[in-house]
Amino acid sequence: MASSSSLNPTAIQTMDDRSMTFFQWRAVALCCLINMLDGFDVMVMAFTAPSVSSHWSLTSTQVGYLLSAGLVGMTVGSLFIAPLADRIGRRPLVLWCVMVCGTGMLLSSYSQTPTHLGFLRFVTGLGIGGILASSYVIAGEYASKRWRSLAISLQATAYATGATVGGLITARIIGQIGWDAVFFYGGAITLSILPILYLWLPESLDFYFSRRPKGALDRVNAILRKSGQPALATLPPAAQQSGKTGLKQSMAYLFSPGVRRATALIWVSFFLIMFGFYFVMSWSPRLFVAAGLSTQQGITGGVLLNFGGIIGTSLIGLLAARLLLYKIHATYLIATAFLMSMLLNVTGQVDQILVLAFLLGVFVNGCVAGMFAMTPMVYESAHRVTGLGWGIGMGRLGSILSPLAAGPLLDAKWGADEVYRLYAIAFVLAAITVVLLHFAVKKER
Repeated sequence: MASSSSLNPTAIQTMDDRSMTFFQWRAVALCCLINMLDGFDVMVMAFTAPSVSSHWSLTSTQVGYLLSAGLVGMTVGSLFIAPLADRIGRRPLVLWCVMVCGTGMLLSSYSQTPTHLGFLRFVTGLGIGGILASSYVIAGEYASKRWRSLAISLQATAYATGATVGGLITARIIGQIGWDAVFFYGGAITLSILPILYLWLPESLDFYFSRRPKGALDRVNAILRKSGQPALATLPPAAQQSGKTGLKQSMAYLFSPGVRRATALIWVSFFLIMFGFYFVMSWSPRLFVAAGLSTQQGITGGVLLNFGGIIGTSLIGLLAARLLLYKIHATYLIATAFLMSMLLNVTGQVDQILVLAFLLGVFVNGCVAGMFAMTPMVYESAHRVTGLGWGIGMGRLGSILSPLAAGPLLDAKWGADEVYRLYAIAFVLAAITVVLLHFAVKKER
């Protein structure tokens, strides 16, 4: 079973053992910036759903299709675009995907029909799906061993921060300008960070050691100097890998005897968690309104869900430095199921709904952060983005089905509280698979 320092005992282990330098923290911070924008880009459809639905007189089922369009794109991006990072590099893929994401958002502001908007949400999703796995992997590889779980969890914190800030901005813009302006400003801001990423986002050291592109030694030494480490005279011998790093070879590795059980459990865990998570994040603002809150209060509830995520994702990273991650993760999952079963049982009591929404945000966002923290270290570096990308992709399948399944239930007159309780079951099942994953990895190592 590969570890984070498996490829280069000279440089990577030194980075593991040393204190974090400004260069390393900057790499982590840039990944956080990417995830902040992704958090807003993903959640913008949820925040604008009530206004878009009213503008085009959409049914709940039609809103479900719009919510799922971006998630379909994210699935395709995670499965087929993200793995390219293991071949062409993490950095160039991130730059291209940020451009795709920003352009899709910008053009969404000019949508004339729900179909047009749905297509552009799909395009935006392609970029987001390609970005996420690479940004998490870069953050994890540049963090020292002591701070790695926190660095990865901070990516989820940034995601929740972006969604929170985006929700606050959305509430103001929709009231003054309209829902289309939300997409315009989101796209413009996303594209504006491209120069910053081009100048300062580093390539993964593990990519240079595993793929060894032309000029790899010079590029490695440039990174080592910025990290306060001595340069290398030659690249060290590559550790034994499972073969080439094309998609076919990477998929064969994911189902090799050493990791196939863990791979299966990762896929099931991601599916269940994303299935529940995207129901909560996509439908909650609209369901809060259906439960008697105003449109403004519904958006506020969505903001509180994401604000709670800032705390929850940071907390799980800090706790993971001291306690076993799988125990913390399982606790988060069970707490999420409990809070979902309670959320709308206080119909009409706005303050209590908003408090429960905040608490639910703390735990449901932490559930996703836990999977991102657990997955990369299961796989060896040459296949790490593919492993995480396909795990995310399986989760995206759950995220696509989630809003699609909720729409017909609501059209069939299910109560919002009943739908929440149904989706809570996914988190109970995920708690079981996360515990099984821990023992599967422990056994295979």
